[in-house]
Amino acid sequence: MQSICLTNLIERIYSMIRTSLTTISLVLLFAVSSFAMPATEGCGSQECSKCHSLTVKEAGDLLSFAGVTVKSVKPAPSHGMHEVLFQKDGGVGIVFIDYGKKHLIQGMIIDLKTKEPVAAHEKDIPKPKQFSGLDPKLIPVQYAMVMGNPKAAKKLYVFTDPDCPYCRTLHPELQKLEKMMPDLAIHIMLYPLQQLHPQAYDKARTVLSTKSRKNLDLAFEGKELPKPKGDAGKAGVDAVIQFAQEQGINGTPMVLLPNGKPYQGQRTADALKAALSSN
Repeated sequence: MQSICLTNLIERIYSMIRTSLTTISLVLLFAVSSFAMPATEGCGSQECSKCHSLTVKEAGDLLSFAGVTVKSVKPAPSHGMHEVLFQKDGGVGIVFIDYGKKHLIQGMIIDLKTKEPVAAHEKDIPKPKQFSGLDPKLIPVQYAMVMGNPKAAKKLYVFTDPDCPYCRTLHPELQKLEKMMPDLAIHIMLYPLQQLHPQAYDKARTVLSTKSRKNLDLAFEGKELPKPKGDAGKAGVDAVIQFAQEQGINGTPMVLLPNGKPYQGQRTADALKAALSSN
């Protein structure tokens, strides 16, 4: 199995509850019953929703500071909380509000038996695309850094993050590969995983805005780069991030063969050359 840096802290879990601009931290709620009201206040053996309610309007008022639109409120899978489905900038996510309407909980509830996330709004949360390849003509190569021969007919596409340790291991192999195959264009698509590597975004912008091969290599050597000026490189890096996410590319490095299919072999120059020779 290949090692990759995932765009999410735990991809299988986080992918269920994804927002475009809101980062949801992982919280394991082992003792959420502490949020429930004691029996003397009227819950007892009754259905909790009969005693405790939260309307969409109330939830919207409570979350107004976050600039979100509340779409629905349901009882959470664990007692003592309301589960709130919200929308922001085209993305959706969930948060929890306790019955006392005093605490906001960001995260998700994990079933300790199945080790799977559970959510009352599970059907309302879009599932991420499973990546199996793409049409290489769609790749925004105008925002690529090209290693090797830019005019070569044979192309390799690499979605990579300068701060991803696996990407840093791959980069020297790509340097070897470009010498082994002079008729190959290696399109480096800088795809910083900001949740894991917060410094990678500015590094990608600097490399792309300067179009400097030296900066590209220094970035993957872990060396410091000058900060980007103004919005330099932002449009290109943002375009690559958006494209990768839309296509379901959830980790780095992602190596695509000339036909757009993901490469599954060893990440060595020799193995890549063999795969390219037969593709």
